Amino acid sequence: MISPLAYVDSSAKIADGVTIHPFAYIDADVEIGEGTEIMPYTSIIRGTRIGRNNRIYQGSIIGADPQDFRWKGEKTYCFIGDNNTIREHVIINRGIASEGGTSIGSDSFIMAETHIGHDSHIADKCVLGNDVSIAGDVEIGACSILSSGVILHERSKLGEWTLIKGGCRITGNVPPFVIMAHNPASYFGVNAFVMRKNGFTDDEIDDVAKAYRHVYQTGTSVFNALKRIESDLNPSRVREEIIGFIRGCNLKIVAIPRDLE
Repeated sequence: MISPLAYVDSSAKIADGVTIHPFAYIDADVEIGEGTEIMPYTSIIRGTRIGRNNRIYQGSIIGADPQDFRWKGEKTYCFIGDNNTIREHVIINRGIASEGGTSIGSDSFIMAETHIGHDSHIADKCVLGNDVSIAGDVEIGACSILSSGVILHERSKLGEWTLIKGGCRITGNVPPFVIMAHNPASYFGVNAFVMRKNGFTDDEIDDVAKAYRHVYQTGTSVFNALKRIESDLNPSRVREEIIGFIRGCNLKIVAIPRDLE
């Protein structure tokens, strides 16, 4: 299952059932789980830990050295979960510190030419379109979709079930369940179609829409919008997710004028 034309360092830990095609490069201090397939001309760099049943396509570099002047050559890590598809020429950088690191969850689809910076964390079941650029220290919640050409600036944070339209540039925090579009980024509505297809009820989606009318469409401050959400909506998982995310970001979210933060 390992081509004699591939380079595999003798210290790498390769599980049963791994396929490594010709001209792939597997560095020292790499671990690859069962059933994973490494396509030709792919490089897996030291400090990378890859789970089970991943497919990593031609020309990708997983665990590349971090592009940050703070990194001084320390041993650092990149973690990839299970059942991910990583398409051609994707670059994922390791972290810059010996603790933590860059992490990709499970069951995600990362399309060609995407770049994921150091110490970014992508949760499960995300879709990243072609040529997405993710800077360092970014957090992306579960089940999020980033269309082609999206740019996420350093330390941006996306809540779960977000949809970012193609070419949109995000600098800051995007709360859960919303669609963001245009440049500068603006609120485009609730991610209702995707949520409904994945088991959210009409009542839950209505609650999300009501919450974001208070946040984005009444002209009040974020602080007052949260007070209105608490009084207007009954407690629920979607209400608490929205309130918790926004408060956790100190009320600073994308597409809100500074005088309303």
